Amino acid sequence: MNKPYQWLEARFNRLSQLAHFNHLANWDQATQMPSGGAAARGEAMAELSLIRHELLTATEVAEQLAMASGEALTAIQQANLRAMQRQYDLSVAVPGKLVRAKTQAAMAAENAWRQLRPANNWTEYAPILKNMVDLVREEADARVDSASKQNANITAGKAARYDQLINLYEPGCSSAFIAPIFARLKQTLPALINQVSERQASQPLMPLPTPLHAEKQFQLARGVSQKLGFDFERGRMDLSHHPFCGGVPDDIRITSRFDPNDLFDGLMSTIHETGHALYEAGLPKSLRGQPVGEAQSTGLHESQSLLFEMQLARTPEFVSFLQPQVEQNFGSHSAFASDNLYRHITRVSAGHIRVAADELTYPMHIILRYEIEQALMLEQIEVADIPALWDEKMQQYLGVATLGNDKDGCMQDVHWAAGEFGYFPTYTLGALYAAQLTASLRKTQPDFGAAIAQGDFGSIKHWLSQHVWQHGGRYTTEQIITMATGEPLNPDFFVNHLKRRYLDE
Repeated sequence: MNKPYQWLEARFNRLSQLAHFNHLANWDQATQMPSGGAAARGEAMAELSLIRHELLTATEVAEQLAMASGEALTAIQQANLRAMQRQYDLSVAVPGKLVRAKTQAAMAAENAWRQLRPANNWTEYAPILKNMVDLVREEADARVDSASKQNANITAGKAARYDQLINLYEPGCSSAFIAPIFARLKQTLPALINQVSERQASQPLMPLPTPLHAEKQFQLARGVSQKLGFDFERGRMDLSHHPFCGGVPDDIRITSRFDPNDLFDGLMSTIHETGHALYEAGLPKSLRGQPVGEAQSTGLHESQSLLFEMQLARTPEFVSFLQPQVEQNFGSHSAFASDNLYRHITRVSAGHIRVAADELTYPMHIILRYEIEQALMLEQIEVADIPALWDEKMQQYLGVATLGNDKDGCMQDVHWAAGEFGYFPTYTLGALYAAQLTASLRKTQPDFGAAIAQGDFGSIKHWLSQHVWQHGGRYTTEQIITMATGEPLNPDFFVNHLKRRYLDE
């Protein structure tokens, strides 16, 4: 173990093992942990975060990184060294004291969110969220200061805060990259939403029978997830307040939630999280335990979940595959006819809840959050301003009022309680990547629809493995998208997909 690169591999493998248990603790917190255990769990998680931070930012890590850069390394090893350096730089920028404080605050805030959101209790939640926003601003300032010392093109100050937070989830991305994309969507989607809504108003839609037993919904969703390829010998599915996918490739945890009055809410959430899980399980086995073996970016991760949830699961062929399973779980009913299920699954309707939104209105939910996050980091607004601003933007973008209904407004997501500012833009970037990847996938597979109708997703997963999953973090997201589709991110693919699906253009 005298070579610097070998030393680093051992250190990062150790960090990976600790991260595994961190994932499990987060899963347990969301699914099994009694509310009274939140304080003790917060202490334990804070300690684990601090241990990982100390192992990653130790002086010898910097020394070994510097020496390893002079070694003769393979292309994969060089990519791994770059990923190691990135993880070190991101970690050393933030003092351990702040890492511990933010971890404890996130545990407490998430637990409070679970109790206060159903009660629509913004009054008690606001100071808890304010504490988290203050910590995130402090973290962002530390990251800006560190980055500006390494790169003369980065200037210190509040204006640079949000870019540093985005970079945590989407390496190298910035608000300068996102802004024109979101501006185009803001300009294009409202008219498209109106056009589609007017068209669908004349299309018959038979209401689905309710209530639909949550346990049967769970079994339906579990069966679909398994058919898509989720390996229940290396993962499990549970219930949580907010659907998520966590764990590591050989120990994956997905969760969902089910509404007895909505067949597709929990089902689509499960398909979404299954897409995440398939990406994780498909990462290169030979590189596990190393940074280069991890997913390249959150946006790319979201592209995989949205490719399954939005691109595949909302096709007539998928509904044809799904329909017999619906009847098997809930019995025969005229409303379960394939054409009626398809109209339900592709219905465009502005609503309060992001995770239940259709693919046309969903980006507007993200743009709203992006703009509020950015304003918070610039200190143009404070936490107390969020409910009114949320209502204003929801009415402006989607014609939906939320004032006084905070549980379905600004309290609906767990991300801010967890301190995950800068995460939301990756959802829409992921939707754009998914549309572009699917366009290329379709070109190579003439029987794309027929295979889906038969419940055969093998060729689709093989294509994704070859073009996305097998790369891990070896290449940038832009490089992966370009290699897979022939060009970097192009929003035209997303807009054209919507016009083709909803307007037959």
